[in-house]
Amino acid sequence: MHSSDQPESAAEMFGLLLRHFRVLAGLSQEQLGKRIGYSKSQVAMVERGSRPPTDVFVQRADEVLGAQGALIVAAPKPPKQTERRNPLPGWFTPFADDEIEAKDAARLERQKLLSRRPLADISFVLEMIVLTRPIGGRRVMKAQLHHLAEVARLRHVRIQLMDPDREDHAALDGPFVLLETDKRQQLAHIEGQGGSFFVAEQPELGNLFGTYGVTRAQAYTPERTIEKMAEEL
Repeated sequence: MHSSDQPESAAEMFGLLLRHFRVLAGLSQEQLGKRIGYSKSQVAMVERGSRPPTDVFVQRADEVLGAQGALIVAAPKPPKQTERRNPLPGWFTPFADDEIEAKDAARLERQKLLSRRPLADISFVLEMIVLTRPIGGRRVMKAQLHHLAEVARLRHVRIQLMDPDREDHAALDGPFVLLETDKRQQLAHIEGQGGSFFVAEQPELGNLFGTYGVTRAQAYTPERTIEKMAEEL
């Protein structure tokens, strides 16, 4: 921060706004980080303006802090390719240590959805080939299948498998995650090799929910258990 304590960049202005909403919510940097899937140091860097926030960071922080879109609007826009001063190529960014830490924290946080109260209604449609490809070896794959079988036995979780012999299905364009709150607010998240983004506008959002409905109808029923696959190994 400049000696005059006045923000010099959009990142610093966003950091001040983030800190304002965090303090208003009564959260420490560490507490906010845990809730949005980032470390305390990452939150601190964003608040100092020394690190621009990612789209995921902004979306989660805005929701957790109840900023009602203020953080999304104030988020600094990424610089054009010709204006970037980062000595590392853009494709390397996701492999930096802090990004890996954030992704691991987010995955661990998502695991809590299986046991949090009140219980969330969770359903999955998985390509069967994903479960049968022996990455890590036969023993690792069997352990993973048994873990999925335990999850599938939870009364609020439904896991369906897509028939590997189907020539096509509604979700061939790639994976996506659909979210719906108890107040019927909907959001979709799409992640691939080219990056990730949220979908919150119609008609795209409605189309994704429709696609998932068709995909579930095309998949095996939940009675076809993953546990049987594990025992057959």
